[in-house]
Amino acid sequence: MSFLRNFVRSELIDIIEWLDEGSDAMLYRFDRPDNEIKNGAQLIVRPSQVAVFVDQGRVADVFLPGRHELTTQNLPVLSTLRGWKYGFDSPFKAEVIFVSRRIFPNRKWGTKNPVMLRDAEFGPVRLRAFGNYSVRVEDAPKFVRDLVGTNPHFDIGQIHEQLRDLVVARFTDLLGESKIPVLDLAGNYSELGEFVTTRIRPDFQQYGLEITQVVVENISLPPEVEAALDRRTSMGIVGDLGRYTQFQTAEAIRAAADNPGGGASEGMGLGMGFAMANQMAQALRPVDTGAAGGASATPPAPPAPPAGPPPLPGATQVYLALDGQQRGPFGVEELRAHVADGRLTRETLVWRQGMPQWAPAADVPEVAALLSATPPPLG
Repeated sequence: MSFLRNFVRSELIDIIEWLDEGSDAMLYRFDRPDNEIKNGAQLIVRPSQVAVFVDQGRVADVFLPGRHELTTQNLPVLSTLRGWKYGFDSPFKAEVIFVSRRIFPNRKWGTKNPVMLRDAEFGPVRLRAFGNYSVRVEDAPKFVRDLVGTNPHFDIGQIHEQLRDLVVARFTDLLGESKIPVLDLAGNYSELGEFVTTRIRPDFQQYGLEITQVVVENISLPPEVEAALDRRTSMGIVGDLGRYTQFQTAEAIRAAADNPGGGASEGMGLGMGFAMANQMAQALRPVDTGAAGGASATPPAPPAPPAGPPPLPGATQVYLALDGQQRGPFGVEELRAHVADGRLTRETLVWRQGMPQWAPAADVPEVAALLSATPPPLG
């Protein structure tokens, strides 16, 4: 008989505790079928935990961190539900549910599809955003009653998608209402995160949860819009396109001087240099106002085209680089005259309509024909 009494007594639960070994575990139901809790058993609730007693589907008592002896005095609600008006010595059955109240950080959120917004500067734009949030259990009885149900275990992954969708929905609403220009969003990440945390708090409280922080990590434009924005930024950095062209011209002349070629390539490079230098000289040359020593910094306007009919179809019109300046256009007879007086030679740089750049006269068939048709000077 004593053996049977000792056996029954050993089957009673006298230490109730939860060793939380999982980083994502939010709840653990201490349930051993057909076993009862001994009167005077020890309940151990560790830091960041609470223990919820449930009797026949109703939340009874809640124990905070510490070591508790389970007696009538320590179970007021359960004693009332069971009708224990006086002290009792017999074992009893009750579900004990441990709930973790620690913060679950770094839960990712992000927009599945671009968010359409109207920006004051760019008009309709599509934005993507992502970040993370932190959550913990605030009201353990409500969490157990309204969310967990009869699950023996519950972890953050079982509700993550629902919480993530809540964050995305509230963030999208707030982003549209804020009217923050797209170019100013990066400077308002912290403010947006705080606003979303405040706005979404009631949605989490309905599950007994508390959202402690929302972090906005990035808000981005579609790649094609980012590329257009980069081009616009480049134009802003360049500034005055006229001065930028002059700078590029000077760089091209320097590069040609540092890397001289041979033959036609050398002539073309020098021709480009002469032409660009001439353009720079014309752009930077002051205008004589007629007064002694007076000059204007404004470059002269390009000369108006000569009055008269255009050249006959098929007539050759060629520009020459003479004395470091662009001359022309010249017709065939004028070119013959320049050949005769020795100003137009095989090395003279020429250009006509349709040529990509200046080239030696010997490399341009129309001009080379004039050179070969002229007899050499008498020895």
